[in-house]
Amino acid sequence: MDLNGKTALVLGGIKGIGKAVGLVLARHGVRLGLTWHDWEESLDSMQRDFAAIGTAHLIQRVNLLETSAIAPFVNRVAEHFGGIDILINNIERGGWPVVHGPYTRQQWDLELSTTLRAKQWVFEAALPHLKNSGNGCVINFSSIAGLVGRSGPASHLFNEGYSAANRGISLLTETWARLGAPEVRVNELMLGIFQTRHAQGTRGWGLLSEKQQQAIVDHTLLGRTGRTDDVVRAVLFLLKDAPYMTGSVIRLDGGYVLGGEPVAPMPEGVV
Repeated sequence: MDLNGKTALVLGGIKGIGKAVGLVLARHGVRLGLTWHDWEESLDSMQRDFAAIGTAHLIQRVNLLETSAIAPFVNRVAEHFGGIDILINNIERGGWPVVHGPYTRQQWDLELSTTLRAKQWVFEAALPHLKNSGNGCVINFSSIAGLVGRSGPASHLFNEGYSAANRGISLLTETWARLGAPEVRVNELMLGIFQTRHAQGTRGWGLLSEKQQQAIVDHTLLGRTGRTDDVVRAVLFLLKDAPYMTGSVIRLDGGYVLGGEPVAPMPEGVV
């Protein structure tokens, strides 16, 4: 896909990974519809940084938990720019045991309605526009919480509701790939433990002891947490260089799921 002149809908563009993805797309000439809801203190910085690039963009506050607000925003972006070619489905509510403690019903409902339900409503609203594009692309963001759950060093990071919601995203990815084909490719970036997302730059990371933080790093084969530029490179690959890929999940976790366990030397054998 040639990105210049395309239009992308980027959820959660006010900070962190969503903002980093939005900025790099703007630098490639992509016109942007950007949502924000929380973190109002970061709004001035968001507006200033996107304005500095100069690519056309539309920033709007949207509560994606209000399903009735989703289609009007998506349609507004499509009307403003003449269509939608790309959906960066980056919305979640991270379930931190170390932050939130034991579950309440409110916390459980908030995690599932944000991490899972909002993605579904956004995709349904965007799909006709993506189909009309003739060469649309959707990237769903998910977490390795859907694989590891509340276990090992990540026990302080992922709780059951967040993990269950992220396992569900992969089912959505597969179904949407079928619904979108052949005009729309749908793929998933399953993220490990990233700066601004369960690692440095988050409240929860600061609540962990140095020993707990190091255990997470030690469990990751590449020996570090992820950076936003790692995500940006993967997004650009899926958009620009993967025209035959749809319904796929790319696990971008530095090897956390495999774990930091050593491989034992090969025994001599008895034969």
